[in-house]
Amino acid sequence: MRERAVPVSIGRGDMDFDEAIGTHSKWKRRLRQSLAKRDSSLHPSEVGLDHKCVLGQWIYGEGAKYASLPEYIKLKYEHARFHMVAAEVVKKASSGESVHAEMAPCSNSEFSTTSSAVVIAIMAMKKRLSGNG
Repeated sequence: MRERAVPVSIGRGDMDFDEAIGTHSKWKRRLRQSLAKRDSSLHPSEVGLDHKCVLGQWIYGEGAKYASLPEYIKLKYEHARFHMVAAEVVKKASSGESVHAEMAPCSNSEFSTTSSAVVIAIMAMKKRLSGNG
């Protein structure tokens, strides 16, 4: 049975944490596809910006009102770390190195572990804000 989405007001709409997890997965998929093309369209300096994606906009925008919560602090940290690691992967790929192992789904790479940490942090935030935390 699927849990009810927990919307959190973010001004122009609601933060749906389930959707945030899906959006994070789509972002990773697009990153993998772009790296597979080797078209140099990705720039580490842009990928490393943790405030540009939907989740980052919430974290640094309306979500900042939760800055005193340990779950928020963890989410902000893990999200920033994920973008930093993703930028390193893009930098490596841009220099001609293979990043296949790092980008493989379900690998033990730092990219995969930081991505998983973001999902766990999103779920913890959802739980906290739904009153179950």
